[in-house]
Order: sequence, then structure tokens, then C-alpha cells
Amino acid sequence: MTEAELYTLYKGVYLPSSLHPPQSLRYYEEFTFRPDDIVIVTYPKSGTTWMQEIVPLILSGGDPSSVETLPNWDRAPWLEEHRACILNLDERLSPRVFSTHFHYNMMPPGFFEVKPKVIYVTRNPKDVFTSSFHYYGMASYLVNPGPQSEFLHKFLDGKVMFGSWFDHVKGWLSAEDRGHIMYISYEEMIMDLKDSVTRISQFLEKPLDTEVIEKIADRCLFKNMKQNDMSNYSIVPCEFMDQTKSEFLRKGIAGDWKNQLTVAEAEYFDAVYKDKMKDVKYKFVWD
Repeated sequence: MTEAELYTLYKGVYLPSSLHPPQSLRYYEEFTFRPDDIVIVTYPKSGTTWMQEIVPLILSGGDPSSVETLPNWDRAPWLEEHRACILNLDERLSPRVFSTHFHYNMMPPGFFEVKPKVIYVTRNPKDVFTSSFHYYGMASYLVNPGPQSEFLHKFLDGKVMFGSWFDHVKGWLSAEDRGHIMYISYEEMIMDLKDSVTRISQFLEKPLDTEVIEKIADRCLFKNMKQNDMSNYSIVPCEFMDQTKSEFLRKGIAGDWKNQLTVAEAEYFDAVYKDKMKDVKYKFVWD
């Protein structure tokens, strides 16, 4: 099926229509934030599921029931998706944890007024592309990626769900008030997960002792998280997400793009990246 059949064009970017009906988008536009809300913000395939595991464990002091009793889409729901409307989020105790894939300029008025805490996760876009290519091939609500070279051009042109990776990252990096935003990368978490958990807990003003930090970091190792049925999407029906084609939690590594892109594709990607990111001063781990 085509983009016109599967996607809704909302504020200039594609959203999967089945997950983002008009009522859920209205709900998000009118959402009432609290100052102590925590919003996990990512471009798709940048570490969302990982952060949806880490943050609840930090808030619970390492109690695993926080991530074993609710699927991640309900424990840290996407505010722009249809389920947000039925979860009675206004009745949840603070601090509430949410997720969003929205660009900075797509956030609702209440977000800018209240300024909740934000954890913004970045990832090497070549790995984002690689993960996306496999994901689009197994999710029925997304346009089939087609040949890799074709999908590469779509990805770099922002003709995919949630639009351009470049616009997404540049928008959040240039946020007007960054005091309530923590920036962290997928690669940093891979290199030193204990240090990353420590930094996140400090940002959330939830200091934890070394033993709890180590417990959370071990719990959130990819191989361990992959065993959590509340996080690995194994309870999603096969007709919606066919994990026989590709696992949702696939490899959890950095640099897998080297196994995916041809030399010519990698060079083309680098050229586009260099042009689109030339004015960005932020130092990424992968640069």
C-alpha cells in the first residue's frame, strides 16, 4: 500500500493513520502537562524502547514490577497515539512518563507553557536507517520499504513516518529553553550504561545508590530486555507486526549500518549528512 493509503499528513510529516486518528491528535494538542512530567523524545528507531525501560526502573528505585506489569506503550505511552485517549492519563500519579516522536515545532502549546522534563535520545542516522529498513519490512501499518536504495532516498528526503531525521534532531537541539532537556545518545548508553543510568537519575532528581544503578543497568542490557515480554512487542498480533520477518528488538548494537549499506550508499549518506548538518554545533558521538 502507498503513503496516501497508510499515512496521514500532519503538520508536514507522515504519521501512520491507524495509530494516529484525528481524535488522538486533538487529544495531544489539548493535553495538560505537569511540571514534573517526563517526556521521552526520539526520532523512531533511536532508542525509545530502551529509555521506556530505564526511566520507569529509575523512578521505582529498581523495582522490576514497574516494567513487568505493563507493556511499554502503556507504561510510557505515546501522547500522539490512539491509546493515550483511553488510558486516563490525567488520573496517573506524578511523575508521569510519556513518549513522543514529534518534532519540537509540533509540540502542543501546553508543553511550551509548562516545560516538563525531556530526555532526548539521538542515534547515528545510518543505524536509524538500518533499523528502520528492517522495521518497515515487518510492520503492516507502514509502507513496505521496497528496494534498499529506494528506501534510502525516501529516508534522506524525509518521506517516511515522522519526517526528516535531520529536521527532527536540529529542531530539538535548537530548542529555545534547554534547561529542562537532557540530551543523550544511543551510542553513549552502549559504551557505558551504568554511567548513562546515573546521569539520567540525576537529571530526574532521583539519585540512586551504586547497587541500584548496577541492578538497573544489568536489567536494561539488550540481551536481558529482549526477554521482557512487556518490552519486546511479542504480544502484538502477527498481522500487525510480523516478527518472523524481523525481530522488533533486533540487535541493539552501534554500527550495524556497515553490514547494511553499500560503500556507494554510505558515501551518499555522508554527503547528505554533511550538507544538512553543516550548521549544527552539537558534537555527536559518531562524528
